[in-house]
Amino acid sequence: MRKWLIAAASAGLLLLTVTLVAHMQPGTVDAQPEKEGAGEKKPEEKKSSEECKSFFEKSLHFTGEGMRYWYEEEGGFMQVTGIPYKDAALQCTTCHADSCDKCHADKKEGKCIFSLEKSRKSDTCLQCHVRAKTAMKFDSEAGTQDVHFAKGMVCSDCHKGVDVHGDGKSYKSMRAPDAVKVSCVSGDCHKNLDKEIRPHSAHKKANIACAACHVSSTVTCVNCHFDNFLKVKKRVPGGNFFPCKSWTLLVNHEGKVTTGNAQTLVGKGKKFVCYVPYFTHSVVKEGRKCADCHACDAVMKMASGEPVEIAKFESGKLTHYSGVVPFVPDLIKWPWLDKDKDDNWVELKNDEKPIIQKAGYAEPLTEDQIKRLKTPFKK
Repeated sequence: MRKWLIAAASAGLLLLTVTLVAHMQPGTVDAQPEKEGAGEKKPEEKKSSEECKSFFEKSLHFTGEGMRYWYEEEGGFMQVTGIPYKDAALQCTTCHADSCDKCHADKKEGKCIFSLEKSRKSDTCLQCHVRAKTAMKFDSEAGTQDVHFAKGMVCSDCHKGVDVHGDGKSYKSMRAPDAVKVSCVSGDCHKNLDKEIRPHSAHKKANIACAACHVSSTVTCVNCHFDNFLKVKKRVPGGNFFPCKSWTLLVNHEGKVTTGNAQTLVGKGKKFVCYVPYFTHSVVKEGRKCADCHACDAVMKMASGEPVEIAKFESGKLTHYSGVVPFVPDLIKWPWLDKDKDDNWVELKNDEKPIIQKAGYAEPLTEDQIKRLKTPFKK
């Protein structure tokens, strides 16, 4: 009996000790039970915490909203496909950074680690930003290189954390005002432009963006054959689209003339072309020559009402225009190609006009701008 009483007393003491420890604050000896409501966040603190929690989840890297918005909006390509953006058949959501792992997860000595070093490598960015990778490939084959990459710079040298992780606001597109913070004159870069260089002073007055002169050409893909893509379930250069980098589109965006892009697609016998502002990472130190834009071939044709054939399909081959092309949608002529039963490229035989989408807030050049470009530049 005595042994049993000693054991029971010991068990009771142990239970009391555990109970007391459970109610103690870490690091204290004589902590008292919390008062009712103690430790609860004030309404403003709770709101701030919730906003920070969703900070990255509002970023374009997380949502992919820019691509989804323009694809699904009225007049977007979903009008042709009938397939929602998030449908797995499109493979559009595979690149969205739905967690930190996409850019930061790495392995070291067989263990998974969180890596800042990996996130700074351009290869990490290029696994998703395929067009930038394609531009680099074209430039390498041509024996040229973007001036920043040539200096050993990486994507994150310009695109800081706020561009990657967002600023806590939701944007419909990276072309929306303030969605992307980096610019040629942000930070310590290119602050003091040489005003003695005539184009710098002249173009500032005319609201010409740096890219309009300093991006060598635009990387794009022509005639994306959507039906074939759904069939083979992958993108095949030359097989269901044609990569191209030989011309530069000039568009209006946020009150300035800048570089743009165009993508043509064919699906279900329909023709579709989308025009957007676009910055190709092929920056050159020396800007364009005056005659590259002023009174150039495309400008003179458009000024007279003649369309510019931006690509031609002849003898089973596609050739691309070379040079500057102003964005005047009714005066840009595209080839429209389909696949025959033997999987060969053939001209799409129908007289339907293409669906034209102006996405990313791109606007055509005005008649006045074309008139100015038509005038030969005086030295």
